Amino acid sequence: MRFPRGRRRLVIAVAALLATAAVVVIVHRVLAPAEVSTVARADYPAPARPAAGVIGRLPVAPLIVDGRLRVYAAHRQLYADRPVDGRYRTSPYWSYRRWPAELTGVVASGSTVVSRWSDGRLVALDARTGGVLWRADGPEPTESVTPVRRTGAATVWDAPGLQLADLPDGRTVLVVTGEAQARGVELSGGRELWRVELPGRCRSDLGTTAAGQLIGLDTCAGPATVEFRDAATGTVAERWRPSNGPDALVVTPLGCRTGRSDCRGLRTAGPGDEGGQGWLLGAGPPVAAPALDPAGAVLVGEQSVAVLDGVVVGRSARTGTELWRSGGLGAARVLAGQPGRVHLLTEANDLVTLEPGTGRQLSRFVLNVGSDGTGWAPGAVTAEDGFVAVERLRKPVDPVSDDRRYYYTGEAVILAAT
Repeated sequence: MRFPRGRRRLVIAVAALLATAAVVVIVHRVLAPAEVSTVARADYPAPARPAAGVIGRLPVAPLIVDGRLRVYAAHRQLYADRPVDGRYRTSPYWSYRRWPAELTGVVASGSTVVSRWSDGRLVALDARTGGVLWRADGPEPTESVTPVRRTGAATVWDAPGLQLADLPDGRTVLVVTGEAQARGVELSGGRELWRVELPGRCRSDLGTTAAGQLIGLDTCAGPATVEFRDAATGTVAERWRPSNGPDALVVTPLGCRTGRSDCRGLRTAGPGDEGGQGWLLGAGPPVAAPALDPAGAVLVGEQSVAVLDGVVVGRSARTGTELWRSGGLGAARVLAGQPGRVHLLTEANDLVTLEPGTGRQLSRFVLNVGSDGTGWAPGAVTAEDGFVAVERLRKPVDPVSDDRRYYYTGEAVILAAT
């Protein structure tokens, strides 16, 4: 049966419209902005207390959350696995994905995990379930000049422009900065507390202090100046420079809780200088702390720990009084610190953990897993809840090489309990 010519044209036109509509629907479903949240279907795990030693190796960097979970960052996804002391990465306990935005930073406090995305969106998740607690808008992140490598360590261990500040009244503020704006958001509910305009790339964030301030470095006009901004109100409480300091400053936060949040000290130096001037942070101006002057010194609580002429020395950061010294570790370097622990790495890649107030050795073991060996160099490091995670890099380290050459193995992150 043949349709008359007019009806045939009408049928063809209708079929073309239906096909076009079907394509539009498919394209919309694939490309439209989307959010997929897959919540936990099992009970929240108990905190783990594994024996000291190497736990295992992972292909991506874990953020230890609440001593119970490991949280990871992918290109457009945030997900967690358990147990925290599992030898390998396991199936996701929960997962959160957005499209087409990219994940740019993750921080955590207690059982709250906050993610930041390339469109400026902030999404807080409940670590116990993976469910969304709140969403808020923030300033779009400053475009990074450093590429994010495959482990995602820069995203979860040192999230750019994303810091936490604990206030004296018990509240926690999430401070979010972009190139031209900063905002303070209450962690408990996502309520915006303040927003301020920033001058641009001539000012950068360094971290937050344990006294509840945002630390910034302003090089916009005149000599570099450190500013301390109240995390509760967004107002600049103080602008400070070390006396007789160089016009250009390199400022390193010290004694931070995790990443660059809740820091208790800092070190100032000129570009290319070895060492510098150490300072303790409190409610007022920074206080000189010469025990923090050496380039490798770390601040753990009120103690400074540094390797001086091959000997590990612990001092009171406030008074400079020597508290203890420990030899026999050879050319060790201070790797990281966390409350009650300071971690050193020997030339043979032994991980040595000392009690920072007394120098007492808490554990010592070789950072090796399987048949990988110890012929690697340490990269990015995190220490939290008694755990230490270290990126393993291929020697000699070539920072401009691709990931296959840059990392020691496919599972480049080694995780240990101390």
